[in-house]
Amino acid sequence: MKRLYLIIAIAFMFHLMMGITRPFISLFAAELGADTFEIGMLASTYALLPLILAIPIGKAADRLSDRLPILLGITAASAGIAIPYLFPYLASLYVSQALVGISLIAVMITLQKVIGHMSVSANRDQHFGWLTVSVALSGVAGPIVGGMLVQYYSYGTAFAAAAASGLLPFLLSFALPVRSRSEIHPREQEKTDSALSLLRIPMLRKALATSALVLYSRDVYIAYFPLFASQFGMSVSTIGWIIGVQALMMVIVRLFLSRLTAKFGREIVLWGSIALAGCAFLLVPLSHEIVLCGFVSALMGAGLGCGQPLSMTTTYNASPPHRTGEVLGLRLAFNRLTQMIAPLFFGLVGAWAGIVAVFYVSGTFLIGGAMFAALPDDAAKKKRAEKA
Repeated sequence: MKRLYLIIAIAFMFHLMMGITRPFISLFAAELGADTFEIGMLASTYALLPLILAIPIGKAADRLSDRLPILLGITAASAGIAIPYLFPYLASLYVSQALVGISLIAVMITLQKVIGHMSVSANRDQHFGWLTVSVALSGVAGPIVGGMLVQYYSYGTAFAAAAASGLLPFLLSFALPVRSRSEIHPREQEKTDSALSLLRIPMLRKALATSALVLYSRDVYIAYFPLFASQFGMSVSTIGWIIGVQALMMVIVRLFLSRLTAKFGREIVLWGSIALAGCAFLLVPLSHEIVLCGFVSALMGAGLGCGQPLSMTTTYNASPPHRTGEVLGLRLAFNRLTQMIAPLFFGLVGAWAGIVAVFYVSGTFLIGGAMFAALPDDAAKKKRAEKA
């Protein structure tokens, strides 16, 4: 349990560092002269290199110690976040987001792999749930702290504070164990098929699709809600609080996740939560008051909060034992693919039809994704046929 608490603490502080700045990237870019499409390009930069490197990093995580990828990731993230403070230009934001994106996958693949290995099937949902609770808690605190720093000081101050806060998780990472070469399973050193061959596993395909939907939706909200809310005169700190409400609801729903899945079943909880998030997206353009925006943000958090831990567990359970890092890398590669394409697509939508169209289209995609998640896979179809 001590190792679990250590992993949760590292995950919380690492994502807190990210959360202080990430919700305000679009506003900082707009202040530096970026238009809606350029903001979409900036958001895609966060996903481009991780898309290319996620699978190789996952393979490396299967062969390296649990400590090294985390130390390197935290160091690179701190450096990336410090760049806009040192060089407050639009080009610096592109470099920063590329470094932060790569760092995130190195750290999270390793932490997820360690939790998966140390858990058993009976408690894996719960342990992954705790990991995502820590991430969601950082999503509550980060935007609030960042919003205050931006409003009362400057964007540069927020970036400097976030970069400095990376020191604590860096130091804690030295307490993680180091695997020797002899501890690596012999099968890990054998030649294997390509990562894309794993897509033949039906359960894995569905897990990848739902995970990508959930993650890109949150990114779209974080990128475009500040622009939407600022049109109605909301302050930066108020926007930070509203985004923090969404993260808080993600924490709350994850605390009850094991009860929900036990009562209703994993599949129903998964597609129901995605549909709820889709409905919340459709309500955003109708919400012009602070209280109503907070309610819709909470509703969206309740929907998005279930998808990520459930997809983590499903992905881990569907992976071959000696390729868990590679499979988790494949999951993040799919996530980054949608995170790269979606901002460009929604940037065009926003530039052509206005910011509100972004929320209508994204909500429609989520509801369609919920319908896909509700479709039975091949195994379920076979069981139904046998019963008939």
